[in-house]
Amino acid sequence: MTEPLYPLRIAAAPISWGVCEVPGWGHVLDARTVLAEMAALGLSATELGPPGYLPRDPDELRSLLGTFGISSVGGFLALVLHDEPERALAEAKDTAALFAATGADVLVLAAATGLGGYDARPRLSETEWRTLIDTAAAIRDIAAEHGLRTVLHPHVGTHVETEPEVERFLADSDLDICLDTGHLLIGGTDPVLLARRHAGRIGHIHLKDVRSAVADEVRGGAMEYSEAVRRGLYVPLGEGDVDIAALVHGMQAAGYRGWYVMEQDTALQPTDSAALPSRDTERSLRHLAGLATARI
Repeated sequence: MTEPLYPLRIAAAPISWGVCEVPGWGHVLDARTVLAEMAALGLSATELGPPGYLPRDPDELRSLLGTFGISSVGGFLALVLHDEPERALAEAKDTAALFAATGADVLVLAAATGLGGYDARPRLSETEWRTLIDTAAAIRDIAAEHGLRTVLHPHVGTHVETEPEVERFLADSDLDICLDTGHLLIGGTDPVLLARRHAGRIGHIHLKDVRSAVADEVRGGAMEYSEAVRRGLYVPLGEGDVDIAALVHGMQAAGYRGWYVMEQDTALQPTDSAALPSRDTERSLRHLAGLATARI
């Protein structure tokens, strides 16, 4: 028996308009412009972007989001988990409180290297890996006290990037993961196959489409990640080499009813406006609309 694939719970993210926590990433559009663009596209939910991009005062943040009719899903938080865990726990506590105050439901955690970007990463010792696992678990507990779920985001330039690292994390930790179709592919993992193997461990989804030829250069060390983004690593959904349709159909069939967050990482120049990222996001929305009327 078949059933409609839809409705999908679709949300946006400021990174699609070039808003990133990495110093020197690119021109950062102001928050009201980005939220207005989301609302104009009919989007009614978003992740909150890097710490400090939106107001840290809960009342001010709720008011700003409400102005544009947008609700909070949660957001991305890259923390050093393998060293001095008390620092990570303190930041996670503050962030979880803010997320909860906005009505969010998920904290998307990444295992940062501490190097200030995503272009390089040192190897971890066994002791550091164990600290990473334990710190992630402690952050999960902190977030749960605020009513939030925590998912671990495999991410380029972090300590959970490659397929062996993703599989090891899933074996060593009971946290679910954020399945990011782009970062997984760049790290050497087929996101569709991963979703089939571990459908019950997928707690959140970031949808990206990727040019695999550029991803190969990043994986092979021929190009830094930040440069690849500037050279068009990411494209609107349905225009790259990730099988977005198979991923969405498979997850819906497996019973996933969480968020699909559209993330097309972009780096803007000072002369760039919101027009191009908004156009690309609109194309992604059209692609998802087509999937939502299909049947499984």
